[in-house]
Amino acid sequence: MSNNSLIIKNITEHLESIAPIAYQENYDNCGLLTGDFDMPIKAILVSLDCTEEVVDEAIKNGCNLIVAHHPIIFSGLKKINGKNYVERTIIKAIKNDIAIYAIHTNLDNMHNGVNKKIADLLQLKHLRILSPKNNLLKKLSTYVPILEIEKVKSALFEAGAGHIGNYDQCSFSVEGKGTFRGNENSTPFVGEKGKQHEEYEAKLEVIFPVHLQTQVLTALIKSHPYEEVAYDFYSLDNFYERIGAGMIGELSIPLSTVNFLTHLKKSMNLNTIRYTESSKSMIKTVAICGGSGSFLLKTALAQNADVFVTADFKYHEFFDADKRLIIADIGHYESEIFTKDLLRDLILEKFPTFAVLLSQINTNPIKYF
Repeated sequence: MSNNSLIIKNITEHLESIAPIAYQENYDNCGLLTGDFDMPIKAILVSLDCTEEVVDEAIKNGCNLIVAHHPIIFSGLKKINGKNYVERTIIKAIKNDIAIYAIHTNLDNMHNGVNKKIADLLQLKHLRILSPKNNLLKKLSTYVPILEIEKVKSALFEAGAGHIGNYDQCSFSVEGKGTFRGNENSTPFVGEKGKQHEEYEAKLEVIFPVHLQTQVLTALIKSHPYEEVAYDFYSLDNFYERIGAGMIGELSIPLSTVNFLTHLKKSMNLNTIRYTESSKSMIKTVAICGGSGSFLLKTALAQNADVFVTADFKYHEFFDADKRLIIADIGHYESEIFTKDLLRDLILEKFPTFAVLLSQINTNPIKYF
């Protein structure tokens, strides 16, 4: 696909294959906020926020798609008359045929998303999601003739089913005998219409993430030899270890508090860190959460983190660490600024010759004196 033939839908489908919108938090507003999915793309500007200045930057650089981490629209707009920065930004984008796409908490919640970027910058190892989500997995049970089971399994695996942690092509099957009788309108794969038939079948089960249900079902129907396919979907309470809030990992070598904070400052290009005291003399296990992460403090403590790197702690919340770990509040903007690099890299992985620019606008509303 040449650059000239790229449309917005090509970019959004790629990004949503990595961070499905189904995994955004219920308060969020990810996706295409302005623009037409079929609009040809000239160039892309990647930013942390979308403001009027960012739209001006897009116009100046000939970009007609802005991919931003934070949505410019969080709640519904009843009027758009330019009375605040949100409305002015939207008006300017629409007037100049610039599409705005937001990829926020769905990217935050991915195992290879915002927190993985921070973990890589801090050179952490043995990474895992700090607070995995549950109710995001389903199980498919179906019944397949013995000689056809490998064909059906392959199709389900190709559709994304059968992943459990670090393993793929996971399934379970047990053999049994099924019965059926087709009516006069049937076209049975085995047996005769109007007569009960017994067939040796395998009960096949696979697990898949909820956002893949449609394509898993499509794969089942297309690959299954029966005219009428028997199947069941079950919702699972299991935690999905690849989706959730925050991340936790380990330093290769334990560091003193001073040396870790120096490492953190240098790695994240920080001017200042707000932090608490700890009774621990060395830091090995590091919990992180890009953006506002105070809601994960108890989880970080329960997993014996030595330090929790995040942002937006309120004054009284710092006391809750109780010297059991160090809270290192580095600022919301500062914790997520490298998300721009992550988004650029994700786009260029699929479209390596396309023009993807990083916004040079500092959209941090907080200034330091």
